[in-house]
Amino acid sequence: MNGFKQFLLRGNVVDLAVGVVIGAAFGGVVTALVKDLLTPLIAAIIQQPDFSALTLTLNGSKFLYGEFINALLSFLIIAAAVYFFVVVPINALIARSKKDPVPADPTTRKCSECLSEIPIDARRCAFCTSTVTRPAVLAS
Repeated sequence: MNGFKQFLLRGNVVDLAVGVVIGAAFGGVVTALVKDLLTPLIAAIIQQPDFSALTLTLNGSKFLYGEFINALLSFLIIAAAVYFFVVVPINALIARSKKDPVPADPTTRKCSECLSEIPIDARRCAFCTSTVTRPAVLAS
């Protein structure tokens, strides 16, 4: 029983539970946005709000391809709404809050004779064997 309690109180399980609850609530908001605002707008433009009446009968079997069109349009509208109203603004906020990383101190430099990359502390080039002076910062 102790292990089960530790499993339930572990951070990622609680985070997942919170994510599911928030996701369900957000799903309701997105569904309402699509159903109450975007679908009527599209219906006003194309003058047909519902495709569920479209059917095809073949050898006595009824194919409800209008329902499929409704489901496909609903999916596309929801995906577009989530992308434009959630993903794009969140990405913009994240990009704005990111700071440029501080460049790391160099670990190599160019040999003055052959222009090969050598360690910054090197006194002799491994490629042309010429003696190189140490940088002023390291020499002091």
